[in-house]
Amino acid sequence: MVGGAKYYIIFNFFKYILISIFIFIGLIWVSQILRVLDLQNTISFQILDVIKTTILVLPSFISPISSFLLLLASFFLNYKLNSSNEIIIFKQYLKLNDLKYLFLIIIAIIFVLNFLNKEFFSVSAYHKYKIKELELRNNLKLGNPNKNEFYIDGELNIFFRSNNNGVFFDVEALFLRESQLIKSQYAELEISKKDFNLIFYNGERLSLKSEEITKTNFKKFIYNIQNKEIEKLYFDKEHYNTFELFNHNEREFIGHGYNRIFQYFVNLCILVLSLKIIFMYRFKKVLINNFIIIFTFLLILQIFNSYLIYLFNNNYFETIAYFVLSLLNLLIFILIALRILR
Repeated sequence: MVGGAKYYIIFNFFKYILISIFIFIGLIWVSQILRVLDLQNTISFQILDVIKTTILVLPSFISPISSFLLLLASFFLNYKLNSSNEIIIFKQYLKLNDLKYLFLIIIAIIFVLNFLNKEFFSVSAYHKYKIKELELRNNLKLGNPNKNEFYIDGELNIFFRSNNNGVFFDVEALFLRESQLIKSQYAELEISKKDFNLIFYNGERLSLKSEEITKTNFKKFIYNIQNKEIEKLYFDKEHYNTFELFNHNEREFIGHGYNRIFQYFVNLCILVLSLKIIFMYRFKKVLINNFIIIFTFLLILQIFNSYLIYLFNNNYFETIAYFVLSLLNLLIFILIALRILR
């Protein structure tokens, strides 16, 4: 009975963690898709690429909201146990000591998974995401191939019979700046680090210079498009793990590394508090009020910590002062939560 109850609680705790992750990360995923897409006329252009690309950014969103996800999971599990009166049975047969060692293992597993995600997996996935997002944004800047034609303002007009995966067939291109007309069997669009390139294959080029028309046949012709304000890849804080942030030259990056360390402490405290939250027995109205109060104070904790990071980044105080104030902030939250859970 006791053994089965233990694993029942642990199973449901993990279940509600996953449910919370899927709900919140799903909403973030949709918002990221809409952010990347140009909604004016590219809603159907490269939609699958956008969806696949934005999946890569999702791991980096788990860590910042992990404390809220863990808290919600314990709230949901407690509400389920209270609603079905299972909490009464468990409190009769189970004590906190019965779950202590098993819960310590669960805390260790969740902490390690969060560590691996934050320091390795999300960093790698985020870097791939930024590269893919950069390619997508620059592709969208070229315009949307629509009705077998597309335009790049001030540069060229392209007409084609069909296209497949970025390859255009039976192409006619009019280059406005250079007074050229190109016909080719097919063409590809390539984005380099600084420019757009159009690569034409097996065609002919007609040029008009000083009222003289010249015709040239080619097997391969590359046309370079410059000065289109192509977005470049800049490394932001999510590109680095915590150790790399500590060794960064910019103070803002170092502050972000300190925040990651602080978030590890927050998650550990939430995991320990979860054991008490799960076994909290109250009337539903009181239960919901307690949930809201604890959640609100966690939100205040994170907002105040963000303000401390802002002050640190702007040289209002140094490292020791940041950690003293942050840990004091965390201690106040713990004392308030424990008082509510008594």
